Amino acid sequence: MEGVKVLKFGGTSMGSAKAMERVISIIEKSRSNSDKSGVPRAVVVSAMSGVTNRLVEIAKCAAEHKEYERELKAIRKMHEAAIRALVSSKNREKALAHVDELLLHLEEVLATVRLVRVLSVAELDYIMSFGERLSAHILTEGLNDRAIPSEYLNARKVIVTDGHFGAAGVDFKATNAAVRKYFRGHNKLQVVTGFIGATPKKRTTTLGRGGSDYSAAIVGAALGARVIEIWTDVSGIYTADPRLVHAARVVPELAFEEAGELAYFGAKVLHPKTILPAMREGIPVKVLNTFKPNDNGTTIVSNFKERRLKSHTVEALSFKRPVTIVHINSPEFFDANGLMAGIFSIFDKYRTSVDVVATSVAAISLTIDNEKRLPEILGELKRYGEVSLERNKAIVCAVGGSINTAGVAGKMFTALGNNKINVEMISQASSAVSITFIVHGRDAERALKVLHKEYIR
Repeated sequence: MEGVKVLKFGGTSMGSAKAMERVISIIEKSRSNSDKSGVPRAVVVSAMSGVTNRLVEIAKCAAEHKEYERELKAIRKMHEAAIRALVSSKNREKALAHVDELLLHLEEVLATVRLVRVLSVAELDYIMSFGERLSAHILTEGLNDRAIPSEYLNARKVIVTDGHFGAAGVDFKATNAAVRKYFRGHNKLQVVTGFIGATPKKRTTTLGRGGSDYSAAIVGAALGARVIEIWTDVSGIYTADPRLVHAARVVPELAFEEAGELAYFGAKVLHPKTILPAMREGIPVKVLNTFKPNDNGTTIVSNFKERRLKSHTVEALSFKRPVTIVHINSPEFFDANGLMAGIFSIFDKYRTSVDVVATSVAAISLTIDNEKRLPEILGELKRYGEVSLERNKAIVCAVGGSINTAGVAGKMFTALGNNKINVEMISQASSAVSITFIVHGRDAERALKVLHKEYIR
Protein backbone atom coordinates (compact mmCIF):
# COMPACT_ATOMS: atom_id res chain seq x y z
CA MET A 1 0.00 0.00 0.00
CA GLU A 2 2.36 2.66 -1.26
CA GLY A 3 1.98 6.22 -0.05
CA VAL A 4 0.30 5.43 3.27
CA LYS A 5 1.52 6.29 6.74
CA VAL A 6 0.91 5.11 10.27
CA LEU A 7 0.63 7.44 13.27
CA LYS A 8 1.07 6.36 16.87
CA PHE A 9 0.00 8.36 19.94
CA GLY A 10 1.29 7.48 23.40
CA GLY A 11 -0.29 7.65 26.82
CA THR A 12 0.38 11.34 27.46
CA SER A 13 -0.96 12.18 23.99
CA MET A 14 -4.13 10.28 24.94
CA GLY A 15 -4.10 11.41 28.56
CA SER A 16 -7.18 13.64 28.59
CA ALA A 17 -9.95 14.98 26.37
CA LYS A 18 -7.87 18.10 25.75
CA ALA A 19 -4.90 15.98 24.69
CA MET A 20 -7.13 13.89 22.42
CA GLU A 21 -8.37 17.09 20.79
CA ARG A 22 -4.76 17.76 19.81
CA VAL A 23 -4.48 14.22 18.46
CA ILE A 24 -7.56 14.74 16.30
CA SER A 25 -6.17 18.06 15.02
CA ILE A 26 -2.90 16.33 14.06
CA ILE A 27 -4.83 13.61 12.22
CA GLU A 28 -6.92 16.24 10.40
CA LYS A 29 -3.78 18.12 9.35
CA SER A 30 -2.14 14.88 8.28
CA ARG A 31 -5.13 14.08 6.06
CA SER A 32 -5.00 17.52 4.46
CA ASN A 33 -1.26 17.14 3.77
CA SER A 34 -1.56 13.57 2.51
CA ASP A 35 -0.19 14.41 -0.95
CA LYS A 36 3.13 15.43 0.61
CA SER A 37 3.53 13.03 3.51
CA GLY A 38 1.32 10.04 2.78
CA VAL A 39 -2.29 9.09 3.43
CA PRO A 40 -3.00 8.19 7.09
CA ARG A 41 -4.30 4.60 7.11
CA ALA A 42 -3.83 3.64 10.74
CA VAL A 43 -3.64 5.44 14.06
CA VAL A 44 -2.20 3.26 16.83
CA VAL A 45 -2.97 4.37 20.38
CA SER A 46 -1.83 3.63 23.91
CA ALA A 47 -4.07 3.57 26.95
CA MET A 48 -4.84 6.90 28.58
CA SER A 49 -1.95 8.07 30.74
CA GLY A 50 -1.55 5.99 33.90
CA VAL A 51 -4.38 3.57 33.13
CA THR A 52 -2.19 0.49 32.50
CA ASN A 53 -0.47 0.88 35.87
CA ARG A 54 -3.84 1.30 37.56
CA LEU A 55 -5.20 -1.82 35.88
CA VAL A 56 -2.21 -3.83 37.09
CA GLU A 57 -2.76 -2.65 40.67
CA ILE A 58 -6.50 -3.37 40.45
CA ALA A 59 -5.79 -6.89 39.20
CA LYS A 60 -3.36 -7.53 42.06
CA CYS A 61 -5.88 -6.21 44.59
CA ALA A 62 -8.53 -8.53 43.18
CA ALA A 63 -6.22 -11.53 43.51
CA GLU A 64 -5.38 -10.56 47.09
CA HIS A 65 -9.07 -10.02 47.93
CA LYS A 66 -8.46 -6.33 48.56
CA GLU A 67 -10.76 -3.42 47.72
CA TYR A 68 -10.37 -2.10 44.17
CA GLU A 69 -13.83 -0.71 43.36
CA ARG A 70 -12.87 2.89 44.07
CA GLU A 71 -9.97 2.74 41.62
CA LEU A 72 -12.14 1.07 39.00
CA LYS A 73 -14.73 3.79 39.46
CA ALA A 74 -12.01 6.41 38.89
CA ILE A 75 -11.07 4.73 35.60
CA ARG A 76 -14.71 4.76 34.52
CA LYS A 77 -15.02 8.44 35.43
CA MET A 78 -11.87 9.33 33.46
CA HIS A 79 -13.08 7.67 30.25
CA GLU A 80 -16.65 8.91 30.51
CA ALA A 81 -15.40 12.46 31.06
CA ALA A 82 -13.28 12.18 27.90
CA ILE A 83 -16.32 11.07 25.90
CA ARG A 84 -18.50 13.90 27.21
CA ALA A 85 -15.85 16.43 26.22
CA LEU A 86 -15.01 14.90 22.83
CA VAL A 87 -18.32 13.61 21.46
CA SER A 88 -21.35 15.75 20.69
CA SER A 89 -24.72 14.97 22.29
CA LYS A 90 -26.13 13.29 19.17
CA ASN A 91 -23.41 10.58 19.26
CA ARG A 92 -22.55 10.54 22.95
CA GLU A 93 -24.98 7.84 24.06
CA LYS A 94 -23.53 5.27 21.65
CA ALA A 95 -19.97 6.14 22.69
CA LEU A 96 -20.81 5.82 26.38
CA ALA A 97 -22.49 2.47 25.71
CA HIS A 98 -19.28 1.09 24.18
CA VAL A 99 -17.24 2.13 27.22
CA ASP A 100 -19.87 0.81 29.61
CA GLU A 101 -19.88 -2.56 27.86
CA LEU A 102 -16.11 -2.87 28.15
CA LEU A 103 -16.03 -1.83 31.80
CA LEU A 104 -18.83 -4.22 32.75
CA HIS A 105 -16.85 -7.05 31.17
CA LEU A 106 -13.73 -5.92 33.05
CA GLU A 107 -15.71 -6.02 36.31
CA GLU A 108 -16.74 -9.60 35.56
CA VAL A 109 -13.14 -10.64 34.92
CA LEU A 110 -11.96 -9.00 38.14
CA ALA A 111 -14.77 -10.65 40.11
CA THR A 112 -13.55 -14.04 38.87
CA VAL A 113 -9.96 -13.24 39.86
CA ARG A 114 -11.15 -12.20 43.30
CA LEU A 115 -13.16 -15.42 43.65
CA VAL A 116 -10.30 -17.79 42.78
CA ARG A 117 -7.60 -15.54 44.31
CA VAL A 118 -5.19 -16.34 41.49
CA LEU A 119 -3.82 -13.91 38.90
CA SER A 120 -1.98 -15.65 36.07
CA VAL A 121 0.24 -13.76 33.63
CA ALA A 122 -2.30 -14.56 30.90
CA GLU A 123 -5.15 -13.07 32.94
CA LEU A 124 -3.06 -9.98 33.68
CA ASP A 125 -2.45 -9.50 29.94
CA TYR A 126 -6.18 -9.69 29.33
CA ILE A 127 -6.93 -7.17 32.08
CA MET A 128 -4.24 -4.76 30.82
CA SER A 129 -5.70 -4.94 27.31
CA PHE A 130 -8.74 -2.94 28.45
CA GLY A 131 -6.69 0.28 28.60
CA GLU A 132 -5.98 0.39 24.88
CA ARG A 133 -9.43 -0.95 23.99
CA LEU A 134 -11.08 1.89 25.90
CA SER A 135 -8.88 4.67 24.53
CA ALA A 136 -9.17 3.42 20.93
CA HIS A 137 -12.97 3.34 21.18
CA ILE A 138 -13.04 6.91 22.51
CA LEU A 139 -10.74 8.28 19.80
CA THR A 140 -12.74 6.47 17.10
CA GLU A 141 -15.94 8.08 18.35
CA GLY A 142 -14.28 11.49 18.53
CA LEU A 143 -13.00 11.22 14.94
CA ASN A 144 -16.35 10.08 13.55
CA ASP A 145 -18.09 12.88 15.44
CA ARG A 146 -15.92 15.30 13.43
CA ALA A 147 -16.77 13.62 10.12
CA ILE A 148 -13.45 11.79 9.83
CA PRO A 149 -14.58 8.28 8.79
CA SER A 150 -12.87 5.91 11.21
CA GLU A 151 -13.15 2.35 12.49
CA TYR A 152 -12.03 0.75 15.71
CA LEU A 153 -9.58 -2.12 15.12
CA ASN A 154 -8.81 -4.47 17.97
CA ALA A 155 -5.22 -5.53 17.23
CA ARG A 156 -6.00 -9.02 18.48
CA LYS A 157 -7.60 -9.56 15.06
CA VAL A 158 -4.39 -8.94 13.14
CA ILE A 159 -1.29 -9.18 15.37
CA VAL A 160 -0.52 -12.87 15.87
CA THR A 161 1.85 -13.81 18.68
CA ASP A 162 3.20 -16.77 20.58
CA GLY A 163 1.97 -17.61 24.08
CA HIS A 164 4.73 -15.89 26.03
CA PHE A 165 2.34 -13.74 28.05
CA GLY A 166 3.71 -10.45 29.29
CA ALA A 167 6.16 -10.02 26.41
CA ALA A 168 4.87 -12.04 23.48
CA GLY A 169 6.85 -12.71 20.33
CA VAL A 170 5.23 -11.75 17.03
CA ASP A 171 4.62 -14.24 14.22
CA PHE A 172 5.42 -11.81 11.40
CA LYS A 173 4.41 -14.10 8.56
CA ALA A 174 0.91 -14.61 9.98
CA THR A 175 0.65 -11.00 11.16
CA ASN A 176 1.67 -9.46 7.84
CA ALA A 177 -0.87 -11.58 6.00
CA ALA A 178 -3.64 -10.72 8.48
CA VAL A 179 -2.89 -6.97 8.45
CA ARG A 180 -2.82 -6.77 4.65
CA LYS A 181 -6.00 -8.80 4.26
CA TYR A 182 -7.85 -6.70 6.83
CA PHE A 183 -6.81 -3.35 5.38
CA ARG A 184 -7.72 -4.41 1.85
CA GLY A 185 -11.29 -4.86 3.08
CA HIS A 186 -11.50 -1.70 5.21
CA ASN A 187 -10.94 1.66 3.55
CA LYS A 188 -11.67 3.92 6.52
CA LEU A 189 -8.97 5.20 8.87
CA GLN A 190 -8.27 2.40 11.37
CA VAL A 191 -7.82 3.28 15.06
CA VAL A 192 -5.73 0.38 16.32
CA THR A 193 -5.19 -0.78 19.88
CA GLY A 194 -1.48 -0.69 20.61
CA PHE A 195 0.41 -3.02 22.97
CA ILE A 196 -1.78 -6.09 22.45
CA GLY A 197 -2.07 -9.11 20.17
CA ALA A 198 -3.40 -12.64 20.36
CA THR A 199 -2.22 -16.22 19.99
CA PRO A 200 -3.54 -18.36 17.12
CA LYS A 201 -6.09 -19.66 19.66
CA LYS A 202 -7.21 -16.04 20.26
CA ARG A 203 -5.79 -15.69 23.77
CA THR A 204 -4.90 -12.06 24.52
CA THR A 205 -1.20 -11.22 24.84
CA THR A 206 0.79 -8.05 25.40
CA LEU A 207 4.01 -7.06 23.63
CA GLY A 208 5.81 -5.76 26.72
CA ARG A 209 5.59 -2.35 28.35
CA GLY A 210 5.96 0.42 25.80
CA GLY A 211 4.80 -2.02 23.14
CA SER A 212 2.42 0.40 21.43
CA ASP A 213 5.41 1.81 19.54
CA TYR A 214 6.17 -1.73 18.44
CA SER A 215 2.55 -2.19 17.36
CA ALA A 216 2.82 0.86 15.10
CA ALA A 217 6.00 -0.46 13.50
CA ILE A 218 4.43 -3.90 13.00
CA VAL A 219 1.39 -2.42 11.24
CA GLY A 220 3.46 0.09 9.28
CA ALA A 221 5.88 -2.57 8.08
CA ALA A 222 3.05 -4.90 7.05
CA LEU A 223 1.45 -2.09 5.03
CA GLY A 224 4.72 -0.97 3.46
CA ALA A 225 4.12 2.53 4.81
CA ARG A 226 5.95 5.57 3.51
CA VAL A 227 6.61 6.71 7.08
CA ILE A 228 5.73 5.81 10.67
CA GLU A 229 5.15 8.76 13.00
CA ILE A 230 5.58 8.30 16.75
CA TRP A 231 3.81 11.17 18.51
CA THR A 232 4.85 11.62 22.13
CA ASP A 233 5.43 14.38 24.69
CA VAL A 234 8.97 15.34 23.62
CA SER A 235 10.18 16.91 20.40
CA GLY A 236 12.37 14.04 19.25
CA ILE A 237 15.42 12.12 20.41
CA TYR A 238 17.81 14.34 22.35
CA THR A 239 21.58 14.32 22.48
CA ALA A 240 21.13 13.27 26.12
CA ASP A 241 18.32 13.19 28.66
CA PRO A 242 17.36 16.90 28.88
CA ARG A 243 16.29 16.42 32.50
CA LEU A 244 19.92 15.64 33.33
CA VAL A 245 21.83 17.64 30.72
CA HIS A 246 20.33 21.10 30.29
CA ALA A 247 22.31 21.78 27.11
CA ALA A 248 20.83 18.72 25.38
CA ARG A 249 19.15 19.34 22.05
CA VAL A 250 17.12 17.37 19.52
CA VAL A 251 19.08 15.29 17.01
CA PRO A 252 17.50 15.96 13.57
CA GLU A 253 18.43 12.58 12.11
CA LEU A 254 19.70 9.22 13.32
CA ALA A 255 20.19 5.86 11.69
CA PHE A 256 18.13 2.90 12.87
CA GLU A 257 21.22 1.36 14.44
CA GLU A 258 21.98 4.50 16.44
CA ALA A 259 18.42 4.94 17.66
CA GLY A 260 18.24 1.27 18.59
CA GLU A 261 21.41 1.47 20.67
CA LEU A 262 20.17 4.59 22.48
CA ALA A 263 16.77 3.03 23.15
CA TYR A 264 18.23 -0.24 24.39
CA PHE A 265 20.64 1.53 26.69
CA GLY A 266 18.19 3.82 28.41
CA ALA A 267 16.71 6.48 26.11
CA LYS A 268 12.99 6.53 26.97
CA VAL A 269 11.56 8.00 23.78
CA LEU A 270 11.24 4.74 21.85
CA HIS A 271 10.56 1.15 22.80
CA PRO A 272 13.74 -0.74 21.79
CA LYS A 273 11.81 -3.15 19.54
CA THR A 274 9.99 -0.35 17.72
CA ILE A 275 12.44 0.19 14.94
CA LEU A 276 13.10 -3.45 14.02
CA PRO A 277 10.11 -4.10 11.70
CA ALA A 278 10.54 -0.66 10.14
CA MET A 279 14.28 -1.19 9.67
CA ARG A 280 13.70 -4.46 7.84
CA GLU A 281 11.42 -2.65 5.38
CA GLY A 282 13.49 0.54 5.14
CA ILE A 283 10.64 2.70 6.47
CA PRO A 284 11.65 6.00 8.14
CA VAL A 285 10.35 6.60 11.67
CA LYS A 286 9.69 10.17 12.80
CA VAL A 287 9.54 11.06 16.51
CA LEU A 288 7.29 14.10 17.00
CA ASN A 289 5.71 16.12 19.81
CA THR A 290 1.91 16.06 20.15
CA PHE A 291 2.05 19.25 22.22
CA LYS A 292 4.41 21.06 19.82
CA PRO A 293 3.30 19.67 16.47
CA ASN A 294 5.24 22.24 14.44
CA ASP A 295 8.61 21.06 15.81
CA ASN A 296 10.64 19.10 13.26
CA GLY A 297 11.38 16.18 15.56
CA THR A 298 13.85 13.39 14.79
CA THR A 299 13.81 11.26 11.67
CA ILE A 300 15.22 7.76 11.99
CA VAL A 301 16.50 6.49 8.65
CA SER A 302 17.51 3.01 7.56
CA ASN A 303 20.74 3.73 5.69
CA PHE A 304 23.57 4.20 8.19
CA LYS A 305 26.24 4.10 5.48
CA GLU A 306 24.86 7.28 3.91
CA ARG A 307 24.02 8.99 7.19
CA ARG A 308 27.46 8.48 8.71
CA LEU A 309 28.96 10.75 6.03
CA LYS A 310 27.18 13.73 7.61
CA SER A 311 27.40 12.51 11.20
CA HIS A 312 29.36 14.09 14.00
CA THR A 313 31.80 11.99 16.01
CA VAL A 314 29.31 11.57 18.87
CA GLU A 315 25.66 12.35 18.13
CA ALA A 316 23.98 11.31 21.37
CA LEU A 317 24.45 9.60 24.73
CA SER A 318 22.32 7.48 27.05
CA PHE A 319 22.78 5.16 30.00
CA LYS A 320 21.05 2.23 31.65
CA ARG A 321 21.14 1.31 35.32
CA PRO A 322 21.21 -0.66 37.49
CA VAL A 323 23.05 -3.48 35.81
CA THR A 324 24.98 -6.39 37.30
CA ILE A 325 28.34 -7.69 36.07
CA VAL A 326 28.71 -11.47 36.11
CA HIS A 327 32.34 -12.67 36.08
CA ILE A 328 33.13 -16.27 35.12
CA ASN A 329 36.77 -17.20 35.77
CA SER A 330 37.44 -20.46 33.95
CA PRO A 331 41.17 -21.30 33.59
CA GLU A 332 40.49 -25.04 33.29
CA PHE A 333 38.38 -24.34 30.18
CA PHE A 334 41.23 -22.47 28.49
CA ASP A 335 41.22 -23.33 24.79
CA ALA A 336 38.07 -25.41 25.24
CA ASN A 337 35.61 -25.47 22.37
CA GLY A 338 32.07 -24.35 23.07
CA LEU A 339 32.73 -22.39 26.29
CA MET A 340 31.03 -19.21 25.06
CA ALA A 341 28.18 -21.17 23.50
CA GLY A 342 27.64 -23.09 26.73
CA ILE A 343 27.56 -19.94 28.86
CA PHE A 344 25.19 -18.07 26.57
CA SER A 345 22.88 -21.08 26.29
CA ILE A 346 22.33 -20.80 30.05
CA PHE A 347 21.22 -17.18 29.78
CA ASP A 348 19.02 -18.08 26.83
CA LYS A 349 17.46 -20.96 28.78
CA TYR A 350 16.36 -18.55 31.51
CA ARG A 351 15.31 -15.79 29.06
CA THR A 352 17.82 -13.32 30.47
CA SER A 353 19.40 -10.88 28.01
CA VAL A 354 23.11 -10.13 28.04
CA ASP A 355 24.09 -6.55 27.22
CA VAL A 356 27.88 -6.12 27.23
CA VAL A 357 30.53 -8.86 27.01
CA ALA A 358 34.28 -8.80 27.64
CA THR A 359 36.59 -11.81 27.35
CA SER A 360 40.16 -12.69 28.24
CA VAL A 361 42.22 -15.87 28.01
CA ALA A 362 40.58 -17.50 31.04
CA ALA A 363 37.63 -15.29 31.96
CA ILE A 364 34.38 -13.92 30.64
CA SER A 365 32.54 -10.89 32.04
CA LEU A 366 29.06 -9.87 31.00
CA THR A 367 26.25 -7.61 32.17
CA ILE A 368 22.56 -8.24 32.77
CA ASP A 369 19.75 -5.91 33.88
CA ASN A 370 17.31 -8.57 35.06
CA GLU A 371 18.15 -10.73 38.08
CA LYS A 372 14.85 -12.59 38.24
CA ARG A 373 16.43 -15.91 37.21
CA LEU A 374 19.92 -15.16 38.52
CA PRO A 375 19.99 -17.91 41.23
CA GLU A 376 19.30 -20.61 38.62
CA ILE A 377 21.79 -19.05 36.19
CA LEU A 378 24.56 -18.92 38.81
CA GLY A 379 23.93 -22.54 39.76
CA GLU A 380 24.56 -23.67 36.18
CA LEU A 381 27.46 -21.27 35.52
CA LYS A 382 29.47 -22.73 38.40
CA ARG A 383 30.23 -25.86 36.40
CA TYR A 384 32.39 -23.66 34.16
CA GLY A 385 34.43 -22.07 36.92
CA GLU A 386 34.42 -19.51 39.71
CA VAL A 387 31.54 -17.01 39.47
CA SER A 388 31.33 -13.58 41.10
CA LEU A 389 29.03 -10.57 40.85
CA GLU A 390 29.32 -6.78 40.90
CA ARG A 391 26.06 -4.92 41.37
CA ASN A 392 24.95 -1.27 41.08
CA LYS A 393 26.71 -0.62 37.79
CA ALA A 394 25.60 1.40 34.76
CA ILE A 395 26.08 1.05 31.00
CA VAL A 396 26.86 4.30 29.19
CA CYS A 397 26.32 4.34 25.43
CA ALA A 398 27.67 6.86 22.91
CA VAL A 399 26.53 6.74 19.27
CA GLY A 400 27.69 8.49 16.13
CA GLY A 401 28.74 7.92 12.57
CA SER A 402 32.44 8.56 13.23
CA ILE A 403 32.66 6.94 16.64
CA ASN A 404 35.43 4.58 15.51
CA THR A 405 37.63 7.38 14.16
CA ALA A 406 41.19 7.31 15.49
CA GLY A 407 41.50 9.14 18.78
CA VAL A 408 37.80 9.20 19.69
CA ALA A 409 38.05 6.48 22.35
CA GLY A 410 41.25 7.98 23.72
CA LYS A 411 39.68 11.41 24.06
CA MET A 412 36.56 9.90 25.64
CA PHE A 413 38.31 7.89 28.32
CA THR A 414 40.85 10.65 29.02
CA ALA A 415 37.95 13.02 29.76
CA LEU A 416 36.38 10.45 32.08
CA GLY A 417 39.71 9.78 33.79
CA ASN A 418 40.30 13.49 34.33
CA ASN A 419 36.97 13.56 36.14
CA LYS A 420 37.88 10.51 38.25
CA ILE A 421 35.25 8.28 36.63
CA ASN A 422 36.49 4.70 36.52
CA VAL A 423 35.64 2.65 33.41
CA GLU A 424 35.36 -1.10 34.02
CA MET A 425 34.37 -2.72 30.70
CA ILE A 426 34.42 -1.40 27.13
CA SER A 427 32.62 -2.68 24.03
CA GLN A 428 32.50 -1.26 20.50
CA ALA A 429 29.75 -2.31 18.08
CA SER A 430 30.95 -4.21 15.01
CA SER A 431 28.94 -1.73 12.92
CA ALA A 432 31.09 1.09 14.35
CA VAL A 433 27.93 2.89 15.40
CA SER A 434 28.51 2.96 19.16
CA ILE A 435 30.83 2.61 22.11
CA THR A 436 29.46 1.26 25.39
CA PHE A 437 31.25 1.06 28.70
CA ILE A 438 30.53 0.26 32.33
CA VAL A 439 30.84 2.67 35.26
CA HIS A 440 29.57 2.59 38.80
CA GLY A 441 25.88 3.49 38.97
CA ARG A 442 26.58 6.64 40.96
CA ASP A 443 28.88 7.94 38.18
CA ALA A 444 26.47 7.47 35.27
CA GLU A 445 24.92 10.93 35.25
CA ARG A 446 28.30 12.62 35.70
CA ALA A 447 29.76 10.58 32.83
CA LEU A 448 26.88 11.69 30.62
CA LYS A 449 27.47 15.35 31.43
CA VAL A 450 31.26 15.12 30.97
CA LEU A 451 30.98 13.50 27.54
CA HIS A 452 28.15 15.76 26.39
CA LYS A 453 30.29 18.79 27.19
CA GLU A 454 33.31 17.20 25.53
CA TYR A 455 31.63 16.31 22.23
CA ILE A 456 28.32 18.13 21.88
CA ARG A 457 28.35 21.07 24.34
